[in-house]
Amino acid sequence: MIRFFALLLAAMLLIPCTVSAQGLFALARLDPERSAIVDRSEGLDLVLTISQPVPYRVQTLADPPRLVLDFREVDFDRLRPGDLGFSEAVQSVRHGTVQAGWSRLVLDLAGHYAVDSAGMETDAGDGSARIEVRLSRTDPTTFAARSGSDRSQAFPRETESNRPARRRLGEDEKLTVVIDPGHGGIDPGAVRDGVHEAELVLTFARDLREALLRAEGFEVAMTRDVDEFVSLEARIDVARRAGGEVFLSLHADAVVEGIARGAQVYTLSEEASSRASAKLAEGHDRADLLAGVDLTDQDDEVARVLMSIARTETSPRTEALADALVTGFRDAGVRLHKRPREQAGFSVLKSPDIPSALIELGFMSSPGELEKLQDPAWRRSAVEAIVAGLTAWAEDDRARAALRRQ
Repeated sequence: MIRFFALLLAAMLLIPCTVSAQGLFALARLDPERSAIVDRSEGLDLVLTISQPVPYRVQTLADPPRLVLDFREVDFDRLRPGDLGFSEAVQSVRHGTVQAGWSRLVLDLAGHYAVDSAGMETDAGDGSARIEVRLSRTDPTTFAARSGSDRSQAFPRETESNRPARRRLGEDEKLTVVIDPGHGGIDPGAVRDGVHEAELVLTFARDLREALLRAEGFEVAMTRDVDEFVSLEARIDVARRAGGEVFLSLHADAVVEGIARGAQVYTLSEEASSRASAKLAEGHDRADLLAGVDLTDQDDEVARVLMSIARTETSPRTEALADALVTGFRDAGVRLHKRPREQAGFSVLKSPDIPSALIELGFMSSPGELEKLQDPAWRRSAVEAIVAGLTAWAEDDRARAALRRQ
């Protein structure tokens, strides 16, 4: 299993109620007939069957002891009292929405039971997913030490000022694009002839923002608009708070070996598509260490969810986005790298529910490329190519939205 990166899921007390799934896209539905609570001599097992795999998290909370499961859009409306059976270890079962797009299931425990294991398996026959959580009795001290906090990483409460934009199906819909100029501050990125990558991509990002706003079909947020350091985790957080529907990270790297020219578009993969892309991702992620940011604990140790499962909906949209961007470059006559589509494990692309791509605009290690990256005329062509690619992708994605909702 590959651990889920930065889901931003956390513990907060769910008010006891049965909330309608209205407002959720309901990517998955619970099947009560194939779900149950099973007592064991030293604990209990929770078995849930849902119509398709979705990102989820499991944890326990203390005072009072609870088992909490958070899901990306699961419809629990079919769940009725007693549907999961009865257990001496479970006092009650509750469900509801924790914030728009996220649903929660809570088991109020009659004692202290720690999570031994949690996993999801898919049924190749009908595409459903089976989640099994095993808990064993433990002492109060151990339970408290292994449990989360109601307030430590709570979901932000939505207000009129911070409510994320939600996808609509109308013709006047605007797509919220988050532009991420790479590097910044104490991390200048690649440096050639006194020119910093961080400055080049920030200039390009500002041009791209203006072009998207002029196109009138987009809303734009930027992870940084000045020369400052922004951690990888913070960049993803900015995208979420902005209600981002597309995340584009801009770079213009330098290669140590060989010669590289032309634009490339990267998508996330745990296994890089080439040795060069693996080294590039390693260098990008290592930049966070310049500011003393340790990424080693960012993987969620509690929610052990397969990355492929987490991206059931997002992954094909991301691949289509990357293809559209490459097509936009090609149609605009912007030079492409000999391998225009690559994959690598860039941490900044690991948001599970936002289609994300990293664009290498060019390579500063080549004098001709460096000159090109500083040319306003070339920037205009490249910016127009990205706008065209995003527009084409948005139109196609909107056309497929109704199918995804089903």
